[in-house]
Amino acid sequence: MSQNLKDDDTSVIGRSVKRTDLIGKVTGSAMYAGDFTWPGMLYGRIKRCKIAHARIVRIDTSKALALPGVKAVLTHENVPRVLHAGSPHPRSASVTPDQYILDDRVRYWGEGVAAVAATSEEIAEAALDLIEVEYEALPAVFTVEEAQLPTSPVIHDRGFGHNLVLAPQVFKRGDVERGFAEADVIIEGEYEGGRPTPAYMEPNVCACQWDGNGNLTVWISTQTAFMVRGIMAEVLGLPLSKVRVLVDHMGGGFGAKQDLFQHEFLCALLAKTTKRAVRMEYTREETFLGGRSRHPAKIWLRQGFKKDGTITAREAKVVFNSGAYGSHGPGVTIVGTSALVSLYRCENVHLEGRCVYTNSPIAGAFRGYGVVQTYYALDIQMDEAAEKLGMDPADLKLMNAVREGDIAPSNHPIIGHGLEDCIRHGRELVKWQTSRRHGRDPGVVKSGWGLGCEMHGSSAYPGIKEQGNAIVKMNEDGSVVLLTGTAGLGTGAHTALSQIVAEELGVPFEWVSCVHGDTNVVPWDIGAFASHTTYMGGRAAQMAATKVKEQVLERAAGMLETPAAELGVKEGWVFVNGNPDRRMTVKDVVGPRKGIPAAQFVGSATYHPTKSYSFAAHFVEVKVDTETGQITVAQVVPVHEIGKVIHPVAAAGQIEGGIQQGIGHTLYEDHQIDMKTGRSLNANFVDYKMPLSMDMPPIHTVILETAPDPGGPFGAKGVGEDPIVAIGPAIANAVYDAIGVRFRHYPIRPEQVLEALKAKSRQTIQEGVAP
Repeated sequence: MSQNLKDDDTSVIGRSVKRTDLIGKVTGSAMYAGDFTWPGMLYGRIKRCKIAHARIVRIDTSKALALPGVKAVLTHENVPRVLHAGSPHPRSASVTPDQYILDDRVRYWGEGVAAVAATSEEIAEAALDLIEVEYEALPAVFTVEEAQLPTSPVIHDRGFGHNLVLAPQVFKRGDVERGFAEADVIIEGEYEGGRPTPAYMEPNVCACQWDGNGNLTVWISTQTAFMVRGIMAEVLGLPLSKVRVLVDHMGGGFGAKQDLFQHEFLCALLAKTTKRAVRMEYTREETFLGGRSRHPAKIWLRQGFKKDGTITAREAKVVFNSGAYGSHGPGVTIVGTSALVSLYRCENVHLEGRCVYTNSPIAGAFRGYGVVQTYYALDIQMDEAAEKLGMDPADLKLMNAVREGDIAPSNHPIIGHGLEDCIRHGRELVKWQTSRRHGRDPGVVKSGWGLGCEMHGSSAYPGIKEQGNAIVKMNEDGSVVLLTGTAGLGTGAHTALSQIVAEELGVPFEWVSCVHGDTNVVPWDIGAFASHTTYMGGRAAQMAATKVKEQVLERAAGMLETPAAELGVKEGWVFVNGNPDRRMTVKDVVGPRKGIPAAQFVGSATYHPTKSYSFAAHFVEVKVDTETGQITVAQVVPVHEIGKVIHPVAAAGQIEGGIQQGIGHTLYEDHQIDMKTGRSLNANFVDYKMPLSMDMPPIHTVILETAPDPGGPFGAKGVGEDPIVAIGPAIANAVYDAIGVRFRHYPIRPEQVLEALKAKSRQTIQEGVAP
């Protein structure tokens, strides 16, 4: 990894300190939600339907209840009938409250219809088979085209149009008709994205226990502990003070664990019914059936260009497949569609986004949140336009790249020239002009280079008023405690926040400890998503630390007989600016001294963030075997501009992990269903193919700090979602460079490569040119 770091006077941030969760994870002592057990704990399991759309005519649980070891069975007949959004923002524009805990109607193959609590997992599983369910089959639809027909069955009636999750979202700028009239070249195409799943290492899991005073404690793997508390309280009819949510370590979430699922509510209700602790953990198959996927999407995109490459107009129609419930469909539609106003400058824009219910598995929040789909289309079409214009695609993208002052999708001005910097830096590194092959490689295996670009916001999602909170305490010995509600998905976020606090206070990193994961102790937090944990949570922590530092310097001022404004603090020493020999340790400042009692300083802060954008350009080399159709990613050079880097190794890890997911999206991953019955076909890690560690190419990560954001801590911006966006179009564009065949969908499968090569050969023969 190489970095273009600025010279500064920082001593803690910008360095890859040892992560605070390292020892626990390496030794196995770290406790995840599935590790907790209690005497007499019961095990919960969910019975799932094997029909895509039906009414439940009869459900008989008597045989299950008679099985020794079964303590409770729940169905739609004995659970609260309360609509919930299954997501952290039940009243925002980003989600849809359309799902009951259990319903008398199922809307996709694999939906839960009953739950059991028993003394062992084996007994609970056996009890599921004893529950008898009689269904009245209803017509089912699996494509967005079918679902929008007026004759198709209504899955939900939200009042927006036939099976629409929300009203069509329209974004306009300028005069599109005039823009196309001024164009010398018009490019039009249809693009499509599949149904990849997050495939996190740790399955969905929670454990619930009630005490004698009616207080509910939930141990859970979630990105949004306070939202879990809020929704559980609302649905179960409890005040917030009666629900405590605990989450320490997590084995990944990638956005999908923003939602609440059926099992959390059922786990709490089973625990209440049995008056015992209950744990429910999804099997790997259930993470597919009961979890969330990326939204399958179809995108029609048209753009107009001047001969010099200037974009004169952009028009798009985007349709997302939400599956059986809305979940984050509204937010994904708004974010994904509005993203097309930007990345490449265009004054005349008309965009329409729709989100459609189908009888398919539920799509939800997933890293990249709608932008993966739309920027895949936009960036590939830019390559198509470059060829038509006789331009280099990197030149076309560079001249049209958004820059300082341009309006971002969030309607805020962009700061800096991050995207231009990424393209220029990467182009020079890979020797772009000479590396591209234009299909010239001889032999069976052909190489090609491609470029994909992206921008992604921190705290830039619509419909959500984001807020970060933090409390910082300095003890009598100078040691520091940070209390934060931010979640740790395994990314090292709490280490980064501790670095920010240490830097701001001027103390060594080792002096700072971080308390998190207990909604009864730490301040409220909206959750870990939107690439905002470091940007928003880190800024709140910095602001709280600033307040503590002010108190430290005020106390030291009397001791050093110098005004506080003339003092500084660094590496655990308070000193007089310009005369560093006049100094004393932070410990001496806060400790007892000549009759002065010891002090404990506390600072708290709330931060309402501005909107920030990070940028990236990915340069990718692929090799395509023209006999087998196999596409291999040979190397990736990702160039990211993310403002000030807090922890370089963690930032690079985010980039490289996102690239691995993006390679999977583009070449392998797709949760497939039978298009006649809706049955899941590959809900396991044997049939659902993902790139493993031995499949990964060399990744030469470059991190730039050329456009720090004043709204972030020390200028830091987000990085979590960016890398998964740019890698897909970069691969598709590289494949075209290698074999001259354009793919406008993902995943790109070997058989499709072979079919496309045959079609190209036939076309060449028909045109009278020797193949």
